[in-house]
Amino acid sequence: MNNNPESSIIKGREQFDATVSNPVEATVMAHQEPQETSSAELPSAFNHLPTIFGKNNQRLAVFLDYDGTLSPIVPRPEDAVLDEELRGIIRRLARQCVVAIVSGRGLADVRERVGLEEIVYAGSHGFEIAGPDGLEEENLEAQAARPALDDAEARIMEKLKAVPGAQLERKKYSVAVHFRNVDEARIQEVDAIVNEMAQRHASLRRSGGKKVFELQPNVDWHKGRAVDWLLKTLGLDQADVLPLYLGDDLTDEDAFRALRRSGIGIIVRDEPRATAARCALESPAEVRAFLTRLLAELEARQT
Repeated sequence: MNNNPESSIIKGREQFDATVSNPVEATVMAHQEPQETSSAELPSAFNHLPTIFGKNNQRLAVFLDYDGTLSPIVPRPEDAVLDEELRGIIRRLARQCVVAIVSGRGLADVRERVGLEEIVYAGSHGFEIAGPDGLEEENLEAQAARPALDDAEARIMEKLKAVPGAQLERKKYSVAVHFRNVDEARIQEVDAIVNEMAQRHASLRRSGGKKVFELQPNVDWHKGRAVDWLLKTLGLDQADVLPLYLGDDLTDEDAFRALRRSGIGIIVRDEPRATAARCALESPAEVRAFLTRLLAELEARQT
């Protein structure tokens, strides 16, 4: 595979980098199962700017994770804030294209932190969605799991009293247990507590991310499904739309996979891992710089 964006082959909404010159071979490659690559080997997203703006009539849809992408990872989730400069960049970007925040945080939480009414929000890993013009959606299957989440929350909270540093975060459609501040020797104990609740409730499933164990409704829904739903609902599943998804966590991989043939996944990398993303940025600071470049190009097209 060639990561040079100049050699990108675009077939309808399928976009991928390839070292082929034969269109028949290109078509075959486009329908193969998407491959994962080590995040350490991915090129910079800045190298993909010629691809992103390769067509004058191409529209963008920008999907952004919050923690670790727009805001640095912090010891306590409640301390992750969005600064005013970046908020202004996102506000201006939303005048040029659809912008959505897709976060593991609850909808009300992430919406309050970003504080922009003109963009779309998908909270709780996409289980609850809201946006301009009355856009509102909640996963009906997930609603049936809320009593199980209530029970799991109460039981986990009681058990975690004996584990210093563990922090429980309840969202409408998940229970998250953060162990970033837990002594290494006791992380397995936290893991066992969460696993016990997953086994107790068939309506729940385990997931996880950076220094967090999580219980969610056991339904076929995640960030990738939410992105697909938004593209269809907002009329963005079109040949002239290029979706971009920027995220750092394991839960963002579902979105990277969902866009593997139709858009560009951009991982904000730290420790190397296998990823379905196409390219990478190094930090939230680089995310800000990248969004600034996108904004400048889009605004220049309007002049």
